[in-house]
Amino acid sequence: MNTFKQSAIEVLRKAKEPLHYNEITKQALEYGILETEGANPERTMNAVITVDINTKAEGSDFVRIDRGVFAINSNKKEIKQTPKIIEAEKEEEEKIVIEGGYIGKGGEHLVCSELLFRGFNASIMSVDVGVDISAIKENKFFGIQVKTARKNNFDTYSFHIRKKSFDRFNQGNIFYILVLRDGLKNSFLILPANEVEKKIKENAIFTVNNNTGYALNVKFRDEKIYLGNTEHEMSYFLDNWNLIK
Repeated sequence: MNTFKQSAIEVLRKAKEPLHYNEITKQALEYGILETEGANPERTMNAVITVDINTKAEGSDFVRIDRGVFAINSNKKEIKQTPKIIEAEKEEEEKIVIEGGYIGKGGEHLVCSELLFRGFNASIMSVDVGVDISAIKENKFFGIQVKTARKNNFDTYSFHIRKKSFDRFNQGNIFYILVLRDGLKNSFLILPANEVEKKIKENAIFTVNNNTGYALNVKFRDEKIYLGNTEHEMSYFLDNWNLIK
């Protein structure tokens, strides 16, 4: 997984020019190199870059060009990692992890309750080994992998699947349920594993992070839902719980 800092460095190096943190975030999400469940990733991006500059000064990877505009620090100096720097970075990382933890676990409970209401004997796994929820109905087992994201300010839901996990559990009875959270409203994009594999081959889902993961960007446009771009409409899979059978 790329952190906000790593993603910013990669985007700015590709751009070869200063960018506003909103644009840095937008490109990081579009490239699929930033994994985040938050509704305001651009705010987090600005905070991470700002903390790096304020604590490291000439030793930062970034320089501030204007308000909210940053570039790669071409004159970066080697500095010693002081307790102040370590603590500041740790604090920002903890904020991101805590937010993601709440969102991820909340999504698992939402999906589990939906399955229970539909007659599945469903439970959240104590240890995540590639399957978040086990569900049984009519003596048939289903493995459920849950991914949750809030709609960000670019009207996109961004998800990541680890390639190693997908390759290991790519079977007919495995489903990926993407929880789309817009304010207090929840929608569910229910994808059988073979549909995910199909969309990878069609490049609606693309590999990222040195081929170690898959990035999925979901968007609503004109009351239809798309994966990647408007060539891949996925409305059939939206809230279609009957697919799990």
